[in-house]
Amino acid sequence: MPKITAENMLNREFYVDHFGEKWLTDETEMRYGINGKAYMSAILDLADKSIVSFVIGSSNNNALVFETFDIAYQEHPEVKHLFHSDWGYQVTSKILCKKQEEAGRTQSMSRASRCIDNGPMEGFLGMLNSEMYSLKKFHTYEELKEAV
Repeated sequence: MPKITAENMLNREFYVDHFGEKWLTDETEMRYGINGKAYMSAILDLADKSIVSFVIGSSNNNALVFETFDIAYQEHPEVKHLFHSDWGYQVTSKILCKKQEEAGRTQSMSRASRCIDNGPMEGFLGMLNSEMYSLKKFHTYEELKEAV
């Protein structure tokens, strides 16, 4: 069960006029070699669909998501916006919720089994998978990381 949840303030309202109004986040798993796994955490801006920050790591843990968040906010400290995610354990952690509050951002979360609520982020990850990841076999973590 999630530690901290927030209301779905995004409410599938995916259109925005300006960069920094609404950011979405999610993580994905990618495999390489025989049994290797890598994880990518990313933040997408809804206005221009750009990736604000992303981090690739060997564990899908809080540190991966916190680093992605920290990079985005170090590069854009002036942005006060809606930050939308699913109910993953990383984004419902008390630490990330405190970081959001201290930065003056409004947290929004999709409800369980409602992946469409985070549709643009899911769409980006799907395109990454179909247009890059699934077209090549990656043998090492470094090879996969470089390709992403």
